[in-house]
Amino acid sequence: MVSPVTVVKSEGPKLVPFFKATCIYFVLWLPTSNPSWFSALIKCLPIFCLWLFLLAHGFGFLLAHPSASRIFAGLVFSAVGDAFLIWQDQGYFVHGLLMFAVTHILYASAFGMKPLALQRGLVMVGLSGLCYALLYPYLSGPYIYLVGVYEALISFMGWRAVAGLRLVGAHWRWTELAAGSGALFFIISDLTIAINKFCFPVPYSRAIIMATYYAAQMLIALSVVESRDLGGNLGLSKVD
Repeated sequence: MVSPVTVVKSEGPKLVPFFKATCIYFVLWLPTSNPSWFSALIKCLPIFCLWLFLLAHGFGFLLAHPSASRIFAGLVFSAVGDAFLIWQDQGYFVHGLLMFAVTHILYASAFGMKPLALQRGLVMVGLSGLCYALLYPYLSGPYIYLVGVYEALISFMGWRAVAGLRLVGAHWRWTELAAGSGALFFIISDLTIAINKFCFPVPYSRAIIMATYYAAQMLIALSVVESRDLGGNLGLSKVD
């Protein structure tokens, strides 16, 4: 088992651009009331840096491992979705929703269907049902169905992310913890978006949404790479 310290030493330098880009976003804190291509670039920049993070492991790494290539594709769709959401008040919210729906399908595919972990799946179904029940009275028109389908997809992704999570024992792996934590952060981020948009204003909603979103994407990107040895040679240990 690779220690967290080894992970930080081997992967930390590759994530420096991501952390810098995230800081730029929060420092500039461009107003959402005046969307522009510049604000879209600043919002997407941390995701672009996660593209580079995966590419830093080599094209061969992505081509040889389907789970890594699917996570990369999910990050591409995420960036497009982020750009659409910059103009959500101009009618592009559904476009962003669809892009992130594709992202969750790709992530779920990357996490795979083994182990099945039906009990965890039932827990996710229950939580998803509660969230939808909270949102339903505030939904109207096509959002009744769009939000329902999106809720199902992100819950499915969350189930597949936590299915293999083992917190104790000799088989514990930090990649599984990264996948599970990233999925849960993603759910928190999207649920905050939904409550703030459809139900009632959430205090500090934008800060909550973006902090959990960037953390989610970073952890999910991390979930497909692992140090093979203390020297920091990298490879994929996740089952494809």
